[in-house]
Amino acid sequence: MHILWLKTELLHPVDKGGRIRTYQMLRQLRREHHVTYLTLDDGTAAPDALARAREYAYRVVRVPFRTAPKRSPRFFAELAANVVSPLPYAVAKYRSDGMRRALLELLRAGAATGDAGEPLPPIDIVVCDFLFPSVNVPDGLGVPTLMFQHNVEARIWERHTAVAANAVKRAYMGEQWRRMRRHEAAECRRFDHVVAVSPEDAAAMVAEYGVRSVSDVPTGVDTEYFRPSGTVARTPRNLVFTGSMDWMPNEDAILWFVEAILPRVRARVPDVTLTVVGRNPPPRVRALPTAHPYVEVTGSVPDVRPYIERAELFVVPIRVGGGTRLKIFEAMAMECPVVSTPIGAEGLPVRDGVDALLAAEPDAFADAVVALLEDPARAAALGRSAATLVRERFGWDAVTAHFADACRATIAARAGAARPGARDVAAAAR
Repeated sequence: MHILWLKTELLHPVDKGGRIRTYQMLRQLRREHHVTYLTLDDGTAAPDALARAREYAYRVVRVPFRTAPKRSPRFFAELAANVVSPLPYAVAKYRSDGMRRALLELLRAGAATGDAGEPLPPIDIVVCDFLFPSVNVPDGLGVPTLMFQHNVEARIWERHTAVAANAVKRAYMGEQWRRMRRHEAAECRRFDHVVAVSPEDAAAMVAEYGVRSVSDVPTGVDTEYFRPSGTVARTPRNLVFTGSMDWMPNEDAILWFVEAILPRVRARVPDVTLTVVGRNPPPRVRALPTAHPYVEVTGSVPDVRPYIERAELFVVPIRVGGGTRLKIFEAMAMECPVVSTPIGAEGLPVRDGVDALLAAEPDAFADAVVALLEDPARAAALGRSAATLVRERFGWDAVTAHFADACRATIAARAGAARPGARDVAAAAR
């Protein structure tokens, strides 16, 4: 197959969940298929991002683009202008006539050559990597189209609305949620096929959005990379959280954990510490160590593995989110015991009490953390069970094979074969 892959960014540095999932899957796809990567480029990628794109694509087409930095005057001006738009701001900001033109030109060109001069056949399928670039995909392309949904985006905004601290923020989030729900439903129905990252997300798209052709591809993990080195000693009573801290659900998770859960833990385990690892922590997160000296905020790090390996527990206090969390599989592959909210582990085949401990409320979450800190043998058994699960079932090669099957089935469906759904998710939704 020749896949035209649409994205809103170059992938390096590969330092957040969406980039990791895309990068790992494209690397696998490139081994057997041709990949042309069409992306917006705002100039913020790593200096070697274009050169390293050869790791996952034969050809890269960049469209210059600028987004407003968060909390900048332009950002607030765009938010104000968005009040009268039917689109949610998170989608509207990625409108690009340049990307639309580039997409049509690539499809009209037919056979082409890759960046290294290798011949490429005509494009067989267009894959829109998540909801945001789809605003630049016109109808009637003449080739099959597939939407790769990393989560049900509207659910994130619904949950933001539910936990908003004040009435103004709650009203704003509520309006963005309603717009996102309408837009996401229409976009998912517009594509020939939708790939979700969990059976739960796939069923929700059928039940809530009326999507007729959907299948699910599980989250994966690099089980060779994420493996204990045996050279890093555990730090007693240390908890760790990893994730992109400029993603609102992660910010909310850590602030909630420090304010509502950690005091309950420290009342019983006074020497407990927390390490927050992830890029671009916002001001409220950066300020945590000042008020709470037992909290460390690292910002970006070149390698998260030493932080996971030295921790006694990995905490995932997510209460706003969707899709699946790669961070959990990474911690599980590192044999680090996990305590998560049910939302944090949503969509993953994690068995409470076997592969992780799940708790939704502050008291129950704190109880789970304390229980594992006070019972190292139980914690170690939990970590071993989790590692066995991900190593046996969720390597990226197996995950990507499922995705390639969905692409082939979508192409066949447009040619007159059966619908591409790998299973009857409509029945599952009922």
